[in-house]
Amino acid sequence: MKKNIAIIMGGYSSEYDISLKSGQMVFDTLDTNKYNAYRIHIFKDKWVFVNDFNEEFPIDKNDFSVMVNETKITFDCVFNAIHGSPGEDGFMQGYFELINLPHTSCGMYQAALTFNKRDCLSALKPYGIKTAKSYFVNLGDTIDEEAIVTAVGLPCFVKANRAGSSFGITKVYKKEALKKALEVAFKEDDEVIIESYLDGTEVSVGVISFQGNVTVLPITEIVSDNDFFDYQAKYLGQSQEITPARIDDDLTEKVKATAKKVYEVLRLRGFSRSEYIFMDGEPHLLEVNTVPGLTGASILPQQAAEAGISLKDLFENAIEEALK
Repeated sequence: MKKNIAIIMGGYSSEYDISLKSGQMVFDTLDTNKYNAYRIHIFKDKWVFVNDFNEEFPIDKNDFSVMVNETKITFDCVFNAIHGSPGEDGFMQGYFELINLPHTSCGMYQAALTFNKRDCLSALKPYGIKTAKSYFVNLGDTIDEEAIVTAVGLPCFVKANRAGSSFGITKVYKKEALKKALEVAFKEDDEVIIESYLDGTEVSVGVISFQGNVTVLPITEIVSDNDFFDYQAKYLGQSQEITPARIDDDLTEKVKATAKKVYEVLRLRGFSRSEYIFMDGEPHLLEVNTVPGLTGASILPQQAAEAGISLKDLFENAIEEALK
């Protein structure tokens, strides 16, 4: 009997448009002989099933079911394709765990922790995971520009603490530009992390649970045409994403071991993609994504293809792992 799969997409953050594309990719890829796939749009003002005619049917939040033409549809599993809140920060995970509905992403605590860059980096430091120097600011704090520069140096990166797809990030070269950069970051979140600039090769490492094993995918080297790997570089073709990365075997093994350690220490499940910059021959962690992009332009699908894993197998494995 075919399983009913709810593909959740959209979300409450600036990443909603990318999420809709990821969700559509999953919808288009799943084997219709195995699964009945349903596109579920999650927005602040509505949770709805959207059919092939773009008709919308409201989701009953009591049990995540939907009535379609007087027939109640329930789901066997949720495929989470929401980047940002509420799909990547623990809210949807907690909800699904409360109603005992299997889902493809990590647990509630892991999602909340990894989505909070400051907390995630702090949690990993005792395990020897190297990171940039950092300085934290909350909305309403008195801004001590001199203290910031002393702590992290220039240039530095000012980042919204809980945002993705490079929304709310500015590379700052002069102390006088910090105020404007903080304003940009605070539009995305009321917490900000300011990090020292790491001048080295940037790589992205996908780690997934595949056929019951923690699997590190081939590494992607990021070469941005812009000043850093910003939104335009990620999604508008203004970068080179080279898989496998042009790094030697020693660096490859180091970053693979680090990425696998991060996945296991944090007790992640499903998909993950972590970003690193090499400094003095050592990978320094930038961030961990637990609902990485799944569009045709996204890094994780590129890495899976290099490993000989088709999109169909990648997505269906995630569902089967969740159903276990």
